[in-house]
Amino acid sequence: MFKIFKSESAINFMGLRKLAIVFSVIMMSLSVFSVFTNKLNLGLDFTGGTVIEVGFAQDADLQKVREVLAVNGFDDAVVQNFGSPRDVLVRLAPRDDVKAETIGSQVLDTLNEQLGQQVSMRRIEFVGPKVGDELTEKGGLAMLAALICILIYVAMRFEWRFALGAVIALAHDVFITIGLFSFLQLEFDLTVLAAILAVIGYSLNDTIVVSDRIRENFRKLRTGTPSEVINISLTQTMSRTLITSLTTIIVLLALFFKGGALIHGFATALLFGVFIGTYSSVYVASSVALSLGITKEDLMPVEVEKEGEEHDDMMP
Repeated sequence: MFKIFKSESAINFMGLRKLAIVFSVIMMSLSVFSVFTNKLNLGLDFTGGTVIEVGFAQDADLQKVREVLAVNGFDDAVVQNFGSPRDVLVRLAPRDDVKAETIGSQVLDTLNEQLGQQVSMRRIEFVGPKVGDELTEKGGLAMLAALICILIYVAMRFEWRFALGAVIALAHDVFITIGLFSFLQLEFDLTVLAAILAVIGYSLNDTIVVSDRIRENFRKLRTGTPSEVINISLTQTMSRTLITSLTTIIVLLALFFKGGALIHGFATALLFGVFIGTYSSVYVASSVALSLGITKEDLMPVEVEKEGEEHDDMMP
């Protein structure tokens, strides 16, 4: 697994690139399949509707709450715990010409009358379906715009092969993270969308660091195949990548376990995104650049002809 090259012990990352490409293609295919079959469990930010948070004096029986609401005309209610067994979140689809406060009062009165224990109202939120459609459209456009801007920036800053590799790696991270939420049917709301955009930034940062080191080594090392140079570059940046990832994961674990239900989806998306982003920076972006035939000549600086140099050559 280790190969000595220029007095450095370089891990042969590119030796596993074909296996990594197969793994990534399978994961992306499963993610796309899950999104088309299972769909996303969109939150009220996107679908519109009313969300009601209520508190029970004792641990709530979710199945009984669902039955009571269904019998009283709320058969479309989605009922789940919210942080603790005594806190319950009820989500309802939009109802024409009925205000959120009215729906909340009806749900609260129904639960108090039918369950035989004190139920208190915590909060009520309402999102119209038109607003939800606009958020869905603008959220998708935001991710697309981010990828296009990244493609342009990396192409100008490095080389088009690195740019294409970076964008494919970012699309890889986004698709697989969305696929996870589709497969597990986790709620996908605006906080999760924000987390995915943060994953794009995090993964891009790692990819830029790796690409910069690859470019530097292509110019510095006189011998060695492109695969060997990339292996050395990845090995040199591995300690930085692992330290950054581990410190980020520690913070995200604290948010995941102690941050509460409101940011649970955000922490989940970022946790998974950090893992998949680190993997894609090492294997996806670099493998794409190598497959496209990146060479030392592509990364050498362009020689600028000095003014008057041609005139001097013509003098006897």
